[in-house]
Amino acid sequence: MARYTGPHCRLCRREGLKLYLKGDRCYTGKCAVDRRSYAPGQHGQDRKKISEYGIQLREKQKARRIYGVLEKPFRNYFERAERQPGITGENLLRLLERRLDNVIYRLGLGASRVEARQLVRHGHFTVNGRKVNIPSYQVRVGDEIAVREKSKESPRIKELMERAAERTPVAWLEYDANEAKARVVALPTRDQIDVPVQDHLIVELYSR
Repeated sequence: MARYTGPHCRLCRREGLKLYLKGDRCYTGKCAVDRRSYAPGQHGQDRKKISEYGIQLREKQKARRIYGVLEKPFRNYFERAERQPGITGENLLRLLERRLDNVIYRLGLGASRVEARQLVRHGHFTVNGRKVNIPSYQVRVGDEIAVREKSKESPRIKELMERAAERTPVAWLEYDANEAKARVVALPTRDQIDVPVQDHLIVELYSR
């Protein structure tokens, strides 16, 4: 499965804000955005006037990088969102939020979406009692997501379970800390998706 393998801090610097791709490091003084708040590369500090197309492109790239999705799958998500009833931009973000790796991150069982993706790939979680190791798996209302029993012995998983028990999950998820089990109680609404993305600009970009 294709994925981005380059430096994550470079992506945050290119977008000019923290995308929280490296988990705990993003909250420390080591964060690259805090230390070098300009775009990477030889001309990163140059002042450039950005076009309307450039603004739309940056919003699309920002959404892609936040959720860790490459261009072709992202375009497929957009085409699915277009076919659904309702507002296309909101449908797009809802599809991205329903990815299993994002759900694990939202529950606090991954310090970042990158770590959550890795944990899913390693088969540490089940959906409705069956092991699922596909990060892009789309959860549905009523689905039950749980940490596998044998995975609960892992020191890292134990640490993440303790952290998840201390936080409040997003409104569309219910989490039982004692069982390390969650349930999807609703589809996320736009105001529950706290990503710094102007989804209408992505729709305008793909509608050109």
